[in-house]
Parts: sequence; structure tokens; C-alpha cells
Amino acid sequence: MSDAATAMLVAAATIAALMLVTWLVSLPLRNASIVDLIWGLGFVLVAWAVRLTVDGNSARQWLLVAMVTIWGLRLSIYLTWRNHGNGEDYRYQAMRRHWGPRFWWVSLFTVFVLQGVLMWTVSIGVQLGQVPDTPGLGPLAALGVLVWLVGITFEAVGDAQLARFKGDPANRGKVMDRGLWRYTRHPNYFGDACVWWGIALVAAESGLGAFGIIGAVVMTVLLRRVSGVTLLEKSLKKRREGYEEYIARTSPFVPRPPRTPST
Repeated sequence: MSDAATAMLVAAATIAALMLVTWLVSLPLRNASIVDLIWGLGFVLVAWAVRLTVDGNSARQWLLVAMVTIWGLRLSIYLTWRNHGNGEDYRYQAMRRHWGPRFWWVSLFTVFVLQGVLMWTVSIGVQLGQVPDTPGLGPLAALGVLVWLVGITFEAVGDAQLARFKGDPANRGKVMDRGLWRYTRHPNYFGDACVWWGIALVAAESGLGAFGIIGAVVMTVLLRRVSGVTLLEKSLKKRREGYEEYIARTSPFVPRPPRTPST
């Protein structure tokens, strides 16, 4: 079996085991939301599982593992802190009402298997970027680290600014339009996309790792068009007074100066 096939199979097995265990834990808790908490952690496990299984350029392997570990642990820790005590997310509650007594079984495929497939697809660069191929780190990897740094900064700072804003009772029901949120309605999502484009660039220098661009594209589309901006803003328009005006003046994704009312 080739190193590439080994890496992809190890990643698939790791994700399958993680999602099965998470699904089983969700059943007695009656809370499918825990899948969101282990999303970042799953990528960390994939990166380490491949690193411990496949021999490749050690510098690139450790760089990819470090980039994924820092991003994944920060995300999982933050989401666990933010969602502690909040119960099941409204999206899964709606699915539970729709499927009724069958939700326990349906959720395995519509929630956990689906997220597992997405996790495997997004992490292709982390998998194939670790297999033996072109040795050494070059300018493409340096560019990837720079893009990753921009991403992790936007994500972490954006989350911290939003948490501080929500922590002030005077801001209840108001729109967060300060700090990074003045330049993009979703600095955390933009940062998330940059993180994975940075990882894809580092992986691409290995040759086969160039397929990691697929993962970066999938993550960006998910954040921009599917489960990120589009889905969240449907709810925010109803819950936040002034959000339509915020949309009119603020970029949905890529940061830029806010529009003036006359433009």
C-alpha cells in the first residue's frame, strides 16, 4: 500500500472512530451539539494519527501538525467554553422535532457521518502533505504560514471581541460592529478559511499535498455559502435590531472598510 493510501485510510479510520464514539455519547445526553465541540479536535487527531503512521519530510510534517493542533485545540476549547450549559443547538432541536423518535438513528448519518465526511475532505492537505515527496520547506510553505497567521489572528481576536461584547449586559440585543467586526460581519469565519488556505499552501509544496486545495475550497464554501454566513444570518436578521443596516454597510466575509450610507 502506498504512503498516500495509508495516510488517507488512517485519517478515515480515526474520524470514523471519533464520530461513532461522539454519536454514542450524544444519545444519553440528548445533545447532538457535542459534534460541534469535537470538530476542531477531530482535525488534531487526524494530523497526529497520520504523523505517527507515515514517514515523510519531518519538518513539513511537524509544521502541519503544529498548525492544525493550535487551530483545532483553540477552536474546541473556545466552543466548549462558549456553549457550556446552553443545551442543544436550535438546529439540532429542529431536526429532533422533525424526525421524532427516529432522530437517534437518523442523526448518525445526517449529523455525525456527514460531518465526518466533511472532516476527511477538508483535511486532505494534512493527510497528503505528510507523505514522502519533495523534501524541505520553501517559499510556498512560508506564504502558507503567513496566511495561517492572518487566519488564526482574525479567528481568535474576533471570537474574543464578540465574547467581551456579549458579556456586557448593556449590549443585549445589539449588533456587534466594533473591532474586526466593523470590517467584516464574520471575522471568525474569514479567519477559519485563511487557516485552511494556509495549511493547503504548506501541503502543496510536497506535491501530492496540492490536493489539499480541495479541502480549503470546501471549507470556504461551507463557511461562506452553507453552514456559516448564510445560515447564521437568517437567524440574526430576526434576533438583532439593526442587523439589516449592518449588512448594508459591512462586508460579509473578506474585510474591507465599511460602506458609507450614500454608496
